[in-house]
Amino acid sequence: MTQETRTFQAEVAKLLQIVANSLYSRREVFLRELISNASDACDRLRYEALTAPELAGDDSAYRVVLRADTKAKTLTIEDNGIGMSRDELIANLGTIARSGSSAFLDKMAEDGSGDLSLIGQFGVGFYSAFVVADRVEVTSRRAGASESWCWSSDGAGEFTIADATRERRGTAIVLHLKKDARAFLDAGTLRATVKAHSDHIGIPVVLAADDGDETLNSASALWTRPKSDITADQYREFYQHVSHGFDDPWLTVHVRAEGRLEYTQLLFIPGARPMDLFQPDRKCAVRLYVRRVFVTDNCEGLLPSYLRFVRGVIDSEDVALNVSREMLQQDPILSKIGTAVTKRMLSELEKKAAREPEAYAKFWDNFGAVLKEGLYEDPSRREQILALARFRSTHGDGLVSLADYVSRMADGQQAIYTIAGDDAAALRASPHLEGYAARGVEVLLMTDPVDEFWIPAVANYGDKSFVSVTHGDAGLDKLKPTKPVDAPEPAKAGDIAVLAALMKQALGDSVKDVRASERLTTSPVCLVADDRDIDRHLARMLKAHGRLDHVSAGVLEINPGHPLIRSLAERAQASGASPALDDAAHLLLDQARIVEGDPPTDVAAFARRMSALLERAT
Repeated sequence: MTQETRTFQAEVAKLLQIVANSLYSRREVFLRELISNASDACDRLRYEALTAPELAGDDSAYRVVLRADTKAKTLTIEDNGIGMSRDELIANLGTIARSGSSAFLDKMAEDGSGDLSLIGQFGVGFYSAFVVADRVEVTSRRAGASESWCWSSDGAGEFTIADATRERRGTAIVLHLKKDARAFLDAGTLRATVKAHSDHIGIPVVLAADDGDETLNSASALWTRPKSDITADQYREFYQHVSHGFDDPWLTVHVRAEGRLEYTQLLFIPGARPMDLFQPDRKCAVRLYVRRVFVTDNCEGLLPSYLRFVRGVIDSEDVALNVSREMLQQDPILSKIGTAVTKRMLSELEKKAAREPEAYAKFWDNFGAVLKEGLYEDPSRREQILALARFRSTHGDGLVSLADYVSRMADGQQAIYTIAGDDAAALRASPHLEGYAARGVEVLLMTDPVDEFWIPAVANYGDKSFVSVTHGDAGLDKLKPTKPVDAPEPAKAGDIAVLAALMKQALGDSVKDVRASERLTTSPVCLVADDRDIDRHLARMLKAHGRLDHVSAGVLEINPGHPLIRSLAERAQASGASPALDDAAHLLLDQARIVEGDPPTDVAAFARRMSALLERAT
């Protein structure tokens, strides 16, 4: 016998600690997760056997079997599915192949939140076995292979892998139950747990006993049952099965389509944000079945990537069962189904937004940034998605639609004004908004990175164009102030012109220009992008991701009515250039950068100038 001891991947060891504590109050979910995994193994073999029937042989009655041994204090969950090879046991049970998992687990450990809805998103429900067991043994034989392997661990940091003897394909998981978990050896407890959490599993879940076997579940695919026969609890449990989550679905859409295309969709929008929502591959996680046979849980092209938060099942009557997974994305029938399902999901969102705006706000906070990707990826549905879009704005704390915004536009306003940044609270305090606030103009606060990309692609909403308040011409000369601005008399135009010229001379290539501002009412300066440059926030984002070498120098706008600018303008007119004016110009530019969230470009020079200024003031 050969045996090898290995150490868990760091993320697995950390996950085991968190799961053991977080799931204690709902420890019965271990059975749901292990039965779900066993069912998936059977589904995968059923599909593989379509083209390689020898893999199933004469054992095509797929099932999950539970065995309780009261003497040994063990519970066994066994399936006759596809099984695992030695390498698959190590890869599937010893590592987490998800980028970003380490950062997520660090956060979980730091805040102690134990957010169950996120733990499930790892797709590693197997580890919930350690909530009830102090030792777990997994013996598996892959379909078509002759050798068997045993994986075992006490969850403390290491696992062993050894050759084993198993007469038939599939996997058997033996749980050595902890003393306080031995209620799961009771037939009544197992019966109730399976009925509550796994009744929807489409293959029999059998309790083996000396006096005969008992099937514990309905053993029929939930989506094939009439809607009137399905309870809210059954929908919830099925959602948690397909999503590997613990949250409740925010929306359930169960539809059977008949006619030219026949398919059933049982789809859910999660109540919590899946952990993998912003993974670079942006894959959808809807499971595709063909006439109740599982085909894939990652069918590219079935739903657009901007609906990748959707979970559930689509079961087609028309797609050819022998089509390869690689050819699915070219299948015209599947493309038509995807188009119809996408239309239906967006329509359901429209209904929810109209009928339950507060509930819709929760959806938007979770998934709005993803749905907005469709604004530049899917021009054919752009108007529909624009109608669904919601935004924070200077109008108040709630979300607003573009229709709301347009209905409140100020007299003479011809554009939809926006400002982009990382944080809504910081944007509300931006000096760029001052002139708009004085004119009663609402500004949308764009805090999602995707906003910088869809706005140029869309350009307009109806006949109103999108205009950034931090870019080029403010357009404020066409709008009359609606609120009194408590500001002193502005400096003379001639004095401001001289000051602007001297500041530009002092700052050199650090700015493209220095000019008087229409947008400032209380702040002395701000930086804006030149008309020919991209927005400064977008430029900083692209630079941070290595897509841009540098951020172009902006235009420094100065407020003629600010006391500091008035004083500097008078000195500039009277005395011309001076070291003190040069220092003031650089300090004002650094102030504008700091307000944007950027540090001074030369911290030492900033400190020196600040000290010199304070010395002159004392």
